[in-house]
Amino acid sequence: MNIVVCIKQVPGTTDIKIDPNTNTLVREGVQSIINPFDCYAIEEGVRLREKHGGKVTVITMGPPQADAALREAISLGADEAVLVSDRAFAGSDTWATSYVISKAIQKTGAFDLIICGKQTLDGDTGQVGPGIAESLKIPFIAYVSKIEEIDGGHMRVKRMIEEGHETIEASLPAVITVSKEINVPRLPSIRGTMKSKSAKIPVWSAADIGAEADKAGLNGSPTRVVKIFFPKRERKSEMLAGSCEEQADQLIKKLEGII
Repeated sequence: MNIVVCIKQVPGTTDIKIDPNTNTLVREGVQSIINPFDCYAIEEGVRLREKHGGKVTVITMGPPQADAALREAISLGADEAVLVSDRAFAGSDTWATSYVISKAIQKTGAFDLIICGKQTLDGDTGQVGPGIAESLKIPFIAYVSKIEEIDGGHMRVKRMIEEGHETIEASLPAVITVSKEINVPRLPSIRGTMKSKSAKIPVWSAADIGAEADKAGLNGSPTRVVKIFFPKRERKSEMLAGSCEEQADQLIKKLEGII
């Protein structure tokens, strides 16, 4: 069973800074980590390989330093990793990112299942997983909390919804995004760590994956970030004096004025 896991390297801090000129996150000098939800995707991919055989290939699109996230994924049990990196991808929104990653997945060869985390900490949109499925024209299931069965080119999963859970069957190949309820990610093993240090991670450019210039980067992004800002938090307080009855009357009058 050939499994592809898509991950992203994100800032490992809550102290987010925004470049006022480009309206993008400032990543220089900020520690980066594997997006936490993607760790559950890696773990599930490794568990499926241990059960059904095959291999787990991890893919990410990002700058050269994203190589570190891929090596960590290998230390967690992944077999192979690919970095998709090119200046032509700069400024990609979720739609363009989905296109680029889908082209990279096709270059890896035949696959049975693509697993993504349900969302990333920085973008928080949850759109890349379904975008990949749309680009590849294959089934998609979101918020998967358990893979119940994979057999004969079909899979049955349980996914989270607002009212509880529902069970869905789909044909393979397919794309799923997983929630943290699906498993508990393992820690890196000594053997995995040694393997990650010596692993050769290829870097694929736009030309390598056959990405069209008008579908990647800013040219392929139908959305534009006009402005990013932190909301102003204004706090005001006022003390009400007098007896309980007097305070209640004052409060009622103030609320009537607001409403």
